[in-house]
Amino acid sequence: MAYVITEPCIGVKDMSCQMVCPVSCIYEGEDQLYINPDECIDCAACEVECPVTAIFHEESVPEQWHAYIEKNREWTRVHAI
Repeated sequence: MAYVITEPCIGVKDMSCQMVCPVSCIYEGEDQLYINPDECIDCAACEVECPVTAIFHEESVPEQWHAYIEKNREWTRVHAI
């Protein structure tokens, strides 16, 4: 399991979460930040740092934002190095 960045990040892209990530698994996209689920070590450092409460553990993503689980996975599959 991994953490997921959801809708509240769109247009905000506060880099606080990226700065505290010990494995650098958070990437900047055009409209929001994304967490690579294959790199995330499930440490929760990013979740508490997010100023807009956009980051959730995959199992805790609110129902209205479930599509962001796949959005993070797909974006990082295509774009992350």
